[in-house]
Amino acid sequence: MNAYLSGGMEYANNDGGDWREELQKFLVAELHHEVFNPTQKSRELFSTKYNNIDFRKLKFENIERYTEIVRELVEIDSEEIAERSDYVICYWDESAAKGAGTKGELTLAKYFGKPVYFVSSMPLQEIPGWVLGCCTLLFTNFDDMKAFLRKEMH
Repeated sequence: MNAYLSGGMEYANNDGGDWREELQKFLVAELHHEVFNPTQKSRELFSTKYNNIDFRKLKFENIERYTEIVRELVEIDSEEIAERSDYVICYWDESAAKGAGTKGELTLAKYFGKPVYFVSSMPLQEIPGWVLGCCTLLFTNFDDMKAFLRKEMH
C-alpha cells in the first residue's frame, strides 16, 4: 500500500515536516506501507535541482521563476496521488487552511477514488464544506487514526 501525506507546507512550521516524519515512521514500521512525504520530496528536489535558490524569497523577487518551480511541484504531487497512492492522510490545521495545495490534493484524491483519512482538532464547522466532502473518514487526532489503520490495513 502507498500512502500520500497531505497537509500544509507553505505556511507551516518546518514545511509540515514534523508530523509527516512521525507518521511516516509509523506507516513504514507498523504497516509496512510505502509513503510519499511531499516535504521530504520537495527537499530532495531543491537539494539536487535548485540547490542555490532561496525558494521562499524567490516568491518576492522573481514570481515567474517561483511559479515555474511550483508548477513542477504540483505536477510531482498530482502524479503521485493519481497514479501511485492507494490512500491519502490529510492533517488539517491553520497552515493547510491558509494554503491551496492541500485542498487541491484532496479534490484530486476524491476524483480518483482514493480514500482520504482526515485528521484535525479544529471544529468541523470551521473547515470548508468542500474539504469535508472530499474525506472518507474524519479523526480528531492521530492516535485514533492510527488505531483505525492498524485494524483495517494490517
